[in-house]
Order: sequence, then structure tokens, then C-alpha cells
Amino acid sequence: MRVAVALILAGLLGMAGSVRAQAPEVIIDPGGVPPAALTSITEAVAAITRLADDQDGGELSRLRRRARDAAVAALATQGYFTPIVTLDAGTDVAGETWDISIEPGKRAVVTAVDLQFTGRVTRPEYAQRIAELRKNWSLAVGQPFVNSEWNKAKSALLEAVSSRDFMMAYMTRSDAAVFADSAEVHLAITIDSGPLVRMGSLNTQGFKRVPESLANRYVRYDKGEPYSQDKLDGWQQDLQSTSFFRGAFVTLGTPSSEDAPAAGRGGPSELAAATPGGDPAVSGGATATPMPARDSDGEVTLPVDVRVVEGPARRLSTSIGVDDEAGVRGEVMYRQNVVFGLPVTLESGISLDRLEQRAFADFHLPPDEKGQKDSIGVLASHSDIQGLDVRRVALGATRLRERKGAGDSRVEYENRWGVLLAYDKVKIDGGDEFNLPTATLTSEWLRRDVDNKYDPREGNLIAVGGGAGVVLDTGKPFFRARLRGQKWWPVGERDVLTLRGEVGRVWSDSQTRVPDDFGFRTGGARSIRGYRYQSIGVELDDAVVGAPTLAVASLEYDHYFDERWGMGVFVDAGDAAESFGEMEWHVGYGAGLRVRTPAGPIFLDLAYGQKERDLRLHFSLGIAF
Repeated sequence: MRVAVALILAGLLGMAGSVRAQAPEVIIDPGGVPPAALTSITEAVAAITRLADDQDGGELSRLRRRARDAAVAALATQGYFTPIVTLDAGTDVAGETWDISIEPGKRAVVTAVDLQFTGRVTRPEYAQRIAELRKNWSLAVGQPFVNSEWNKAKSALLEAVSSRDFMMAYMTRSDAAVFADSAEVHLAITIDSGPLVRMGSLNTQGFKRVPESLANRYVRYDKGEPYSQDKLDGWQQDLQSTSFFRGAFVTLGTPSSEDAPAAGRGGPSELAAATPGGDPAVSGGATATPMPARDSDGEVTLPVDVRVVEGPARRLSTSIGVDDEAGVRGEVMYRQNVVFGLPVTLESGISLDRLEQRAFADFHLPPDEKGQKDSIGVLASHSDIQGLDVRRVALGATRLRERKGAGDSRVEYENRWGVLLAYDKVKIDGGDEFNLPTATLTSEWLRRDVDNKYDPREGNLIAVGGGAGVVLDTGKPFFRARLRGQKWWPVGERDVLTLRGEVGRVWSDSQTRVPDDFGFRTGGARSIRGYRYQSIGVELDDAVVGAPTLAVASLEYDHYFDERWGMGVFVDAGDAAESFGEMEWHVGYGAGLRVRTPAGPIFLDLAYGQKERDLRLHFSLGIAF
């Protein structure tokens, strides 16, 4: 099949009256080469045809030869070393044409790979690592020789050596011997690991308002520990993720006097004919670069340099939103990064809407040596939902630990522990008023495995939580357990099917009053649509209060017309009751609009509550995890 790959119309009149050449129309008969090879050829030839706009007509003969040579060179990068390429020039109504025919010949494959290593990495303790490096070599015997894959394989090999222990590793040999007649390629690589690099003293720069001691909480290692680029990258990411810094850089520096080898152990500075971590030219080597002195055991100790750019000391932000139940919601937040000279973040704010109002102040400590994040805070809140009026003052502390799964896994884990001392003033419409002082301990374990944290199409989430508490003035205990999960299945190019479920249970005697946040109420946009917010629970006098048991399930199918707009259909069912046996299922179903935004998807749902025979409009933003 003959494929037209370029058509450039750019006829220009010369100022002296001569007519400049018009870019030719190029037609290529690829001769069966694969798409990647054809793309390489067309790009190479197009670079030559563009020159025709600037040449006199007499120069076209030279450009034709260059175009043919470019096609031959492009074929060589794809493993075709014996092609027959012809270029026939012609004319049509638009001007000159180039008809390029290709007979690619046999494609060369890799028939031998020789990976050699020199330097300290050849010691017996690294034998397993060398075996893994050879096993993971990507351009293996039997594969077609493609120049770009050859370069990737070399870079990956060098990075695998230099990213751990041997930062100064370099390539001393890089040969690809091509035997065109037999369509074979023999590869030979030699990597010199250089000395073992150890991490020395910690040097910091850029700490002004933030105490330098903060670096020690993130950059944790034993002095003399072998270098690891993954650790450097992890420390840098940890520092950048805090509110203390706008930027952070963690690298190995040049030797300090403290890190230099002791007298008698090291020799003079050496020269290595390589750039550390570089890839020398195949035939010419690289410029000699001085290396730090190494000790008699072939080791080098370098300091760990931490350079930071501090973030703003204070920040005030405001936000406004709207909810189908609470109406307009406003919030003012204040953040201060360093408090009383300590590396502590203060977050305080006020939020108001029709149903709930709260003011809080939280102090967030930097993570400990295990990466756990602790915080302590105070809260004053008021809520009046479905006839249950609760005024609370509380003092609490939480510990959060986040970690990723092993290797390149996308799985994320969160463990959260909390302790809370609360004093509630509770008023039930048409019923009692009472005070409820409590102390509670809570914990939740969450596992998330999704393709997109804020707008998943595939994956799952499961969370298991529980808690125990005591009413302080009576000594009565109470306990709580909760399990929730969600699963996403991609359908077609854009659609997604979602299944969500939740079950919970509270244990206490019949005389014990349980805090509102320990009991279960449901209904509304993020639970059972078609019913008012938290309207499903135990009816007591003129109010709905928390129930001892909860069970909710939801099935939803979302169809997207493009990357932003879509619609969904759903059915929700569940109840919160005195016991699982007493549940009367509340079913809601309907349809709604979906809009993807950077902050997460917007849901605008019209749902019918079958039990109440009521049609309700619900609005929510983001995924409820």
C-alpha cells in the first residue's frame, strides 16, 4: 500500500525574479515495515522536505539524495541494515513529487548480550545483585534491535547500579556490533561501579524561621549507611509535602572535613575517565572528572545536603459552598506554620451552615521516626439535625499513619487512632434535655487500591473501624464497630459501575446514653438518596436519634458522554434501627448529572424515596471515602 506522508505547499517568489522550489509531495511505499519504523522514516524525510522552501530549484537534486539517505538512516535505527530505498522524482499539478519505495530487508535481532561489571560491585556480597541486573536487562536475545530501546536499556542498567550504593557508577564500554549480512547484533556493556558511597553528616541550608531540627525528623539514617537514591527521593518528597516549605532538595554533596577519610587511610584525589551516572560515547569516552578521595576499602563518604525554601508563615483562607440540606456553607481558616519557635502547625477556623456550626483549633506535630503524624485540638460545635440539638465542647488527639504498598503497588494504607474528651448538652425535640460527658478511644484501618484517588474508575476501598467509650458521670461503657467498602468496575471507554456498602453496630445497655457521633443515622446525598439528611434512625419523641445498628448498600452506573460530562442511575437501600432484625428497608432510586472537576466529580441527583413517596434533589462534590 502506498501511503502519502507529507504535503507541503509553500511556493515563494524570489526577490530577484527567480522561482524558489516548492516543497515536494512525498509518497512512501513502506514495504511492510511496522508503524514505529514508518513513523521514524516520515519524520526524517519531513525534516528534509522542509528545507525545500529555502532552496533554489537547482538544489533539489541534493535534497533528494539527502532524503533518501535520511530514510536509510531511519531504517537503521529500527534494525533494518540492508534496505533497498529508491526515490523517483516526478511532477503533478501541485509541483514536484518524491515517490519513495522501500524494501526493508531482514530485520536484525539481538543474538548476544555481554554485560560486564568492574569495581567494588564485583565483590562476592553483590553477586545476587549482579544476577538480578543481568536478569532485568530489557533488550534480550531474540528481540529486534531498535536504537531507542538500546539506549533505554543502557540507561536503565546504569541507573539500577547507580541508584543504590554506587552513586559514581559509570559506563566504560557500550558496543553494538552489527552483522548486516546475517541480520545479527551483538551487544556489549561494561559498567564500573566505582566506590561504595556512604552517607555522612547532615548539612542544612535555607532554614530561617523553621528550626533546623525539623530536618532530622524527616531525614533519618545512620551515619555511614550506604547511599540510596530512593531514600533521598523519599525524604525530599516528605519535606515538600509539609506546609513548612515551598520547595525542598535532598542530595549528596561534596566531602566535608568531617566526612573525609582519616590520614593514612585514603590516597590523593583520583581521576575517573567518566561522568558519575553518565553514559559515555561509544567510541570517544568522556571527559575526565575529579572524584573525591576514597579510603583503602574503596569507599567514599559524602554529606547529605538538605536545602529548603520556606513557605509563608501565615495564611488566611475563606470558602463558600452550598449543600442540598444545609444550604449555604461558609468557612474561614487560619494556618500558622511555626508556633512559639517550634515546628508545629496551627490550624484554626470557623464554619457555619444552617444545620451545623463549629469553631476549632488544631496543633499538628511533625511526623515521628515512624512517619506517624500526631495532632491535638479543641472544638466547640453546635448541630440541630432532625430534632436532635447537640452542643459540644471537646479536647482530642489523633495519630495518623499513611504508607504505600510494597514496590510499585498503587495500594495505600491509612491507620488512624483517636482519643476524645467531650461534654455534650443534648436536647431532644418534645423530649428530654441532658448533659453527656464522655471519653472515647477510636481506631480505623483503611486500604485503598484505586486508579485515581479523587475520581476512581477501577479499584476498591475497604475500611474497618471501632471504638470504646465510657460515660464519665455514670461509668457506663459503650462500644462500636463499623465496616465499609466500595468497588469500582470500568465499563467501556469512560463508564463506571460502583457498588458501595456499610454496616455498623453499637453495644451498650438500654440505660446508657451514647454520644451522637457513636450512634448511626443515615439518609441524604452520600448514603440513601431520596430521604432527608440523617432522617433515618431511631425515632424518639419528635426527633431522630442515633441507632445501634446500620446497614446501607448502593449500586450506581455512570455513563460519560466525554471526559467531563455524564449521567448516572442508581439505587440505594438501607436502614438504621434498634437491631438488624427490626430493620425496615428504605429504598431510594433515581438519576443524576455528573461533572468531573479538578476537585473531584460533582453529583446532582434527583431521587425518589420509596418509603416516604417523596422526590428529592441531592447535591454533593467528591467521592465519599
